[in-house]
Amino acid sequence: MNASPTDRTTAIPSWTVGAVTVHRVDEVPLPPATGPWLLPDATPEVVRHHDWLHPHFADHEGVLRIDSHSFAFTVGGLRVLVDTGIGNGKERANPAWHDLRTDFLDHLTAAGFPPDSVDLVILTHLHADHVGWNTREVDGAWVPTFPNARYLTSRAEREFWAAYDMEEARGRMFRDSVVPVEEAGLLDLVDVPAEGREIAPGLRLLPTPGHTPGHIAVELTSQGEAALITGDCIHHPVQFAHPAIGACVDIDPAQSEASRRRLLDSLAGTDTLVLGTHFAPPTAGLVVTHEDTYRLAPVPATAHTVPH
Repeated sequence: MNASPTDRTTAIPSWTVGAVTVHRVDEVPLPPATGPWLLPDATPEVVRHHDWLHPHFADHEGVLRIDSHSFAFTVGGLRVLVDTGIGNGKERANPAWHDLRTDFLDHLTAAGFPPDSVDLVILTHLHADHVGWNTREVDGAWVPTFPNARYLTSRAEREFWAAYDMEEARGRMFRDSVVPVEEAGLLDLVDVPAEGREIAPGLRLLPTPGHTPGHIAVELTSQGEAALITGDCIHHPVQFAHPAIGACVDIDPAQSEASRRRLLDSLAGTDTLVLGTHFAPPTAGLVVTHEDTYRLAPVPATAHTVPH
């Protein structure tokens, strides 16, 4: 994996995977309280035990670093965005997500992906911090941010939430960030079998259920190289060392752990670049065997500029 060349005028973190350049589109670092809430078993004592987590993924006090970002790339002739973060101006129960005002769309445009140019939006699952920029507010209404794109998620995911007795906060999220896309006729539901599903040359969806029933990871391949975008199958690199650590919001904790172990087992010792949807910089790396589990060997990004 070779880093992309640096340009002094723009700093968009990027990695190359064969002929594909993957850009990290930053939204916001999440506050320190996110870790204890999201991954309660990742206590400071557990985190401090793993020196390799410092200083990038946790501080020396054992506080986890967690970010919100998306990934954009062109593969198989499609301009693709994976997950859309929290969004701006959304009413959310979580204070860290409520009524944000970030430069996400500016960062996306700086990466060479202005909203009108996006062909495909892949949603790993339908949680509030992964669908927020599906829509933006125009004249008091929530409208699709990417009007020329197809939005894609797994059929199992949408059907689960359709039958779910939603609390008001989650219902609000669906109304402002999912339903407008459906009403515009832009949402595609796909079946993702156990072996995965190719949706374009070099672009494959892999089932990683548990965090949500229809959760998917995204695999890229190009010129013999590969990368995998985790979604929330893995929230933080501490889970490489402790796959049994799950998120407080996992729908099926046992299935989530099984998916995480299966994924890590398949990636360990390979050259597949792992890109964590919530991993703080350096965000990406290789899965290597460490003690009786795994660790992430970082592969830092470099700044990359796409001509405008």
